[in-house]
Amino acid sequence: MGKNAGNTAPHIVWDWNGTLLHDIHAVIDATNASFAELGLEQITLERYRDLYCVPVPKFYERLMGRMPTEAEWLVMDDVFHRHYWAFAEDVDLADGARELLAGWQDAGLTQSLLSLAPHDRLIPLVRTHGIAHHFLRVDGRTGPSHTSKAGHLVRHLEALDGVTAARTVVIGDAADDAAAAAHVGALAVLYTGGSHSRASLEAAGVPVVDTLREAVETARELAR
Repeated sequence: MGKNAGNTAPHIVWDWNGTLLHDIHAVIDATNASFAELGLEQITLERYRDLYCVPVPKFYERLMGRMPTEAEWLVMDDVFHRHYWAFAEDVDLADGARELLAGWQDAGLTQSLLSLAPHDRLIPLVRTHGIAHHFLRVDGRTGPSHTSKAGHLVRHLEALDGVTAARTVVIGDAADDAAAAAHVGALAVLYTGGSHSRASLEAAGVPVVDTLREAVETARELAR
């Protein structure tokens, strides 16, 4: 994967929501605001982390006991994002994220950002937080929202010159990040500060950590 199969330097592909961006409380607030509109019961952070999964319609199936119809899903998705982007205005990066990004770059190593957040909203946010210069590439979602990350990761790595999947570590907060990494032959480290409980992350069979510092240290060890 990538255009230069001879490069052996480790590369990190960062997730955005719930990983670099510490937005889990904005997500819960937006989820409950949207649930109030949709007639669904309010949800705690713990229950959210136990049930959340990608593709997101599966999450609603776990809540409702049935898969939402396409029409229902479009409404659910629209209502959630209307509330989320209002709450997200006050969200900051995860603790230590800026220093870790700078440190990895200062060590002469490469990193990129891949998210299922809409691309046209992601790019301005990354610039606003002042971290865009740390990444070789930033890719958000340009297709439907009810999707997984595997196909996005394939295209992301293919667009990165000199990056190989075998020397790439995906750092994210969801089991879907580990599944995407396995799909392309990359490694993964999962972080407990986002959308999943530790138990659900551990079921993915990859290292699970509680801080981004641990995530970077583990990535460095994995990609030796």
